[in-house]
Amino acid sequence: MKKGRRGIVIVTALIVLGASGFYIIPHLFHSHGGSAMYTCPMHPQIVQDRPGDCPICGMRLVPMRKEEKKGGDKHGPGVEGLSSVNIGPDMQARLGIAFEKAVMRNIVKEIRTTARILPDETRQFKVSVKVNGWVEKLFVNQTGQYVRRGAPLLLLYSPELLSAQQEYLSALKAARKLSDGQSGDELIAKSVEEIVQAARERLRLFDISDGQVARIEKTGRVERALIIHSPSSGFVLEKNVFPGQKVMMNEVLMTIIDLTRVWGESDIFENDIPYIKTGMPVEVTLPNWPGKVFRGRISFLEPVLNPETRALKARLEISNGDLSLRPNMFGDAKISVALGKRLAVSEGAVMRTGMKDYVFVKKNEDGDIVPVEVKLGVRTGDGFFEIVSGLKGGEMVVSAANFLVDSESSLKAALRSASEGHKH
Repeated sequence: MKKGRRGIVIVTALIVLGASGFYIIPHLFHSHGGSAMYTCPMHPQIVQDRPGDCPICGMRLVPMRKEEKKGGDKHGPGVEGLSSVNIGPDMQARLGIAFEKAVMRNIVKEIRTTARILPDETRQFKVSVKVNGWVEKLFVNQTGQYVRRGAPLLLLYSPELLSAQQEYLSALKAARKLSDGQSGDELIAKSVEEIVQAARERLRLFDISDGQVARIEKTGRVERALIIHSPSSGFVLEKNVFPGQKVMMNEVLMTIIDLTRVWGESDIFENDIPYIKTGMPVEVTLPNWPGKVFRGRISFLEPVLNPETRALKARLEISNGDLSLRPNMFGDAKISVALGKRLAVSEGAVMRTGMKDYVFVKKNEDGDIVPVEVKLGVRTGDGFFEIVSGLKGGEMVVSAANFLVDSESSLKAALRSASEGHKH
């Protein structure tokens, strides 16, 4: 059954070749035992038992070597479906066939993925008060407004703050009286000083600034309402307070976010996970900022793989001093991983079919070229493939016009298969 199918395939191949304008000389299947056979270097399907010209391209026919007449391949099994070919130096020059040497190169794997810009959670600040009171005035009255560290946010009236100020002023007066009277009781003086320090610390714990405390001490008067200042520079992301509103202790009034450093969220797929580690540098680009590169590093890798996307979430820390990056923007992230020196050839030298990868190796200066199956490793960003197995350093491989060599090799293998099938 297998022989019958093979015969059908061979006949079909011959019909296709004939329809394409190729000519198969009958002597291919009925050659004389010891007579010399001639073939066209460019069209190996042209075979005859006497000198002449190729009916397709007009080139002079050349004698077939013994290995070719027997249907063998002196260079070994090679790649299934391909055969070694002989293309002389002159013909190589005409066809533009070029070679390159398989050498050790510094291999840098580039991992490219997307990056979604997010606010840095460590740079978000919630503004709240530690006493109950009323907002008499807002200095920041709209969401999205930019504020600087220490800038006034709101004016707060609170009976508790008034009481704390009064206690502080009373302690100061007692300390001054003891100082003016030059009391010799050091124990009393020390106690009063401790009371002053405690009253001052209480004001600070209420988020009253050192400048405000100094002003109260200098004027000797309590301030009816005190200013609450911004804890950080940034943008007001949320505002939950209005003038005249009563606010309660620990109630969040505003959220301020510092965007001078942002996060990027990226997906690292399974085949790239072995190359990724925290601390690696990252380059992020955005389509709306052509030519501009934002630099950062990987700060965190999630411990669990996403079962739907089969990817691992990576967190990137990106410097954003000019505030060009805004939350919810999308960009492209590139991670470069240096793997050291490894054997490599250019991407153009490798023929990839999806099932196997192979190159064409130059065996000698006479024009013998042999297909060799290779196992590929990392593909670099500058157009090279790491060769894991199949090649040795220093071997010459076809790097240009290899599709012509591939066609020649495939056709020669098909004709040889047809010839062997006929003999069987």
